[in-house]
Amino acid sequence: MSTAMTFGQKQFIPTPPDKGSFPLDHDGICKKSMIKYMNCIFNNNSNNSMCRSEAKDYLACRMEHNLMAKEDWSKLGFNEGVGQVEGSNK
Repeated sequence: MSTAMTFGQKQFIPTPPDKGSFPLDHDGICKKSMIKYMNCIFNNNSNNSMCRSEAKDYLACRMEHNLMAKEDWSKLGFNEGVGQVEGSNK
């Protein structure tokens, strides 16, 4: 016979994401930039540092169409130079 709650186990309490939920792109508004980014990731053996400009284009599209909250680029890990990572000396 099983019980709904086992003695001695802590109950799992889910917590929401830090930034909250965001709408999915059901209409495919940013699909072109997403595909471009995913192709870049695939062609560069999952090395996302090679795809910084594609990532920025995709995030910009999502922000422009209210599919995510508008954020400063520095908070998303981008410096003034598109290819530069925050804190990078390259």
